Amino acid sequence: MHLLVNTAIVLATVLGMEIFAWFAHKYVMHRWGWAWHRSHHEPKRGLVERNDWYAVVFAGFAIVLIALGTSGWWPLQWIGCGMTVYGALYFIVHDGLVHKRWPLRWIPRRGYLKRLYQAHRLHHAVDSKEGAVSFGFLWAQAPATLKQQLVRRANPAQPPVSADADAHVDAR
Repeated sequence: MHLLVNTAIVLATVLGMEIFAWFAHKYVMHRWGWAWHRSHHEPKRGLVERNDWYAVVFAGFAIVLIALGTSGWWPLQWIGCGMTVYGALYFIVHDGLVHKRWPLRWIPRRGYLKRLYQAHRLHHAVDSKEGAVSFGFLWAQAPATLKQQLVRRANPAQPPVSADADAHVDAR
């Protein structure tokens, strides 16, 4: 029974972290936290960027929760574990697959990973903190929808076009 409950806590935390990360990315990193996040939208200057401090801060929270959980408040241990799982997925998908910050140099050609890859590339089509799209890391809207959002933000006077009209375009 404990295994089932602990697994449910970990999975719920991973889902919750994606929701939290979306809000943090949009409303912290692209606003008052831009001083750190800007480095992520600029050309790379080395192995580490200022934006990496966000991962350090979130890892610190996970470590504290795991420590508190092993000291008697057991659910916190599994919440910290879920945060760690999310951090590992973020590292693999975002830092590895999308930004090539580790040796895997594969570009997905179809499916879910292609959608994530394209969505994050569209996020980086905007260099400033305003006007970006797609703030999630493990979930993203269809690239055609994101392209339309970028066009509308660049030219607000233009009337919206249906998503079906652009569905044939292969957003790379």
